[in-house]
Amino acid sequence: MANREIALMSHLLRRAGFGASRDEVESRVAQGYDNVVEELLNVGDGPGIDEDLMYRAYPSYFDKAAIETGQTEWVYRMINNRYQLQEKLSLFWHTIFCSGDNKVDNARTTVIQIDKFRKQGMGNFQDLILMLSKDPAMLYYLDNTESHKSAVNENYGRELLELFSMGVGKDGEINYTEDDVKACARAFTGWNLAPTIPVFPYGRTPFEFRYDPADHDYEDKTFLGETGPWDGEDIIRIICKHPATARFISRKMYDFFVADEPPVPSWRQAQPGDLDAIKTLEKAYFDSGYEIKAMLRALFMSDFFRSESVRYAKVKSPAEMVIGTLRMVGQHTTPQPGLFFVAMEPKYMGMDLLNPPTVEGWHTGAAWINSGTLIDRINFAAGLLGDTDLPGVKAIIARLMNRSESLQPDEFVDGCLDLTGPLTVAAETRSELVSHVEARGELRHGTDAERDDFSQRTGEMLQIIATTSEFQFG
Repeated sequence: MANREIALMSHLLRRAGFGASRDEVESRVAQGYDNVVEELLNVGDGPGIDEDLMYRAYPSYFDKAAIETGQTEWVYRMINNRYQLQEKLSLFWHTIFCSGDNKVDNARTTVIQIDKFRKQGMGNFQDLILMLSKDPAMLYYLDNTESHKSAVNENYGRELLELFSMGVGKDGEINYTEDDVKACARAFTGWNLAPTIPVFPYGRTPFEFRYDPADHDYEDKTFLGETGPWDGEDIIRIICKHPATARFISRKMYDFFVADEPPVPSWRQAQPGDLDAIKTLEKAYFDSGYEIKAMLRALFMSDFFRSESVRYAKVKSPAEMVIGTLRMVGQHTTPQPGLFFVAMEPKYMGMDLLNPPTVEGWHTGAAWINSGTLIDRINFAAGLLGDTDLPGVKAIIARLMNRSESLQPDEFVDGCLDLTGPLTVAAETRSELVSHVEARGELRHGTDAERDDFSQRTGEMLQIIATTSEFQFG
């Protein structure tokens, strides 16, 4: 099986999911790249995991009163959902349509929003924005519950335009005006929440959307050059046909799945890193009638996505670091003790799932790395990769042993890099890795003692690889 096919399939499974074992990668290569893309895009009707088993092992999932319970369930789904793109897209939308439980203070409602992303994330963007505009977590988070026809709150209207659909500008031009923000906010008056059941003695219940026609502004509004008695659905219709929206979603998609882009506030002046790629995605957006699946198909099948130049061109987010490492070592692939503790790891690395720091979300790319988070990332990955009792690490050891009766230091290093990626490191880094192995000579596995030494040295090498800068990229 050609190394280039392995490398391409590994790239696809990292970007469209959270990585895969070498066994799965080889199985997918045998399927053929085009077939795998179609399988990723066509999610089945089932939940993607054995929910009965999960809920028996973790009864608290039935009662998500605390954000930590929701985070733990989501981490389990990201590790184990056979529809990996479904979970990756849920994370994608969560980084754009940001609402945090620190304000919503109702974990059930926050988790329900993620489940909506899971179910609708590959569908029509217009439908997705309509769902978001009725989502109780978002309505509460951005104060649309405080917006009335007699006293309009502009928070949701402003962020819908600035951060969720259009961005402030493109190609040096402004996409909308303050008057557009005001008209947008007026159109969403009356989009509110139903009265809730008192918290005591039963705790919080999920918020529910309710439209209040008596509180809606029915007067004419001029929005993006169109005038009429617009309501929220009209605003969404007008937004979705605007060229700025196609550009916004395309750049967001490129940034998440292909290569790191500048942050949204700079987009008015900062051109995309690959304008031709963005135009390909924009075309798919309009040609399909705003279908996200069509944009993803265009992306994954494109030359720009399959180019070697974009492999390992993105800094792994904390969620990608944690889930990718867990999938590599084969831990928590079934319910077992300790899941809660690994589910908290993204938070320690700067990504508190279900709880973004602001409506702008997280600063991504190189911003994920600082002196504190880097230590957490290295310690987490090295701790797992050095555990030679874990099934994924055992599989790596077995594959290395099967290569030859003995391995020279350079062969051993190259084998470890291959099976953790395939990962390419700087020449100086590779030289240091080889020198480290040379200090103890070639690796053999003919006797029990040699096999024990081989396993121990493999775990050690995998730990060292986890400390390299290249391991931080995905």
